[in-house]
Amino acid sequence: MAFESFRDFIEQLDRAGELIRITQPLATELEITELADREMKKPSGGKALLIEKPTVNGVVSPFPVAINTLGSHKRMAMSMGADSVDAVAAELGSLMKAKPPTGFRETIKLLSTAMDLRHAKPKLVKSGPCKEVVHLVESPKSKVDSWPKAPDWQNPSTINSQPSTLLNLPILKCWPLDGGRFITLPCVVTKDPDTGERNVGMYRIQIYDDRTTGMHWQLQKVAARHGRRYYEKGERMPVAIFLGGDPMFPFAATAPLPDGLDEFLLAGYLRKKSVELVKCETNDLEVPANSDFVIEGYVDPIEPLRDEGPFGDHTGYYTLPEPYPVFHVTAITHRKDAVYPATIVGIPPMEDFYIGGASVKLFLPIFKMNFPEIVDIALPAEGVFHNLVFVSIKKTYPMQAYKIMHGLWGMGQMMFSKYIVVVDAGVNVHNTSEVLFHLTANTDPQRDSLFTKGPSDVLDHATSEIAMGSKLG
Repeated sequence: MAFESFRDFIEQLDRAGELIRITQPLATELEITELADREMKKPSGGKALLIEKPTVNGVVSPFPVAINTLGSHKRMAMSMGADSVDAVAAELGSLMKAKPPTGFRETIKLLSTAMDLRHAKPKLVKSGPCKEVVHLVESPKSKVDSWPKAPDWQNPSTINSQPSTLLNLPILKCWPLDGGRFITLPCVVTKDPDTGERNVGMYRIQIYDDRTTGMHWQLQKVAARHGRRYYEKGERMPVAIFLGGDPMFPFAATAPLPDGLDEFLLAGYLRKKSVELVKCETNDLEVPANSDFVIEGYVDPIEPLRDEGPFGDHTGYYTLPEPYPVFHVTAITHRKDAVYPATIVGIPPMEDFYIGGASVKLFLPIFKMNFPEIVDIALPAEGVFHNLVFVSIKKTYPMQAYKIMHGLWGMGQMMFSKYIVVVDAGVNVHNTSEVLFHLTANTDPQRDSLFTKGPSDVLDHATSEIAMGSKLG
């Protein structure tokens, strides 16, 4: 099901009893986070929240804030226009297993699948609602001297001392020691300068002032790879950030797609309708026409990196300031009735747990194509995504579990996994107690454990070196 606007999705949540409207003013500085955190910790993820009068430095913003909109299994399914994520996963699995039809019924079914794929391809249109209001920003000269130092995280009085005016958006300051306000649900569009290959990723955006932000793409991310190629060419890198629109956009931006597969293709397939794209005002990138907000700009490779952070992260700890590229704003466009989408991260379970869970279910057929013995995969909330993976397999030969461990560590985002536990097919990997029982009852630590080293999540505070760590299977 395609949603023509983020507001349409919010209204559907309201009709389904999945939304709480908050009409009194709430501060974007910590207060919204506190309320959202309590709601996300409720059984089954609580409800989505629409804060109708968010305040920025005491002033009510014209843009409502929607948060926790994807923070339950039910709302994730609703965002896909389905009764359950399992139903969508089954449909995708059938597509992966498609064979030449042997009869009339199979032919009709295959044609129906082909029609869905026809709608998946994005298409370019002349204009859209995201351009109802257009602000062009004069681009300053590139900075060559050092940037100001990051706030002193040990002295809270130095943090967020200068309020941001970027967009006058209700951008959240999530946690007390955060280095400022952060856009937490941005879809970031970049292109490879050589191949033109597009990528849509999600990287937190720290607001520095009304024209510059941090760009927290970690070195293993596709956007960082694009950035290195622009650096080699000595050219400015065009970047576009969009927020809102169809709820499938942030899901697609975080999905573990194979390298080179367009995220808009996935979004189009899931929403059963092509994603309509429009050209940006100040660069050649394309963004969804029904976005709520678009922030256009560039990253200049000749500029020094700037400290980004601290930021209260999904590990339950703050990631400390680290140098990252600076994003310069050249234009801001938005809908007249735009809604600002936000999320918060912290000690699980949070909204991202349900988004990640949906990704695992949808991409399980791809895992099975590479490893036919896999029965199921789960990322328990206690493992904070990359830290812990449970896998059940149909074992048919010795050392097969080790093969699965090595294989998963070699697949995309799975390379960040610190612990992989492989169990027999009969164990329910979605029941953590059941997995732990079989782990402790049936394994010998010395005989059955595998230690290795590899890439780690940059956000992992437990490693002794950034982006490098050990793993246990």
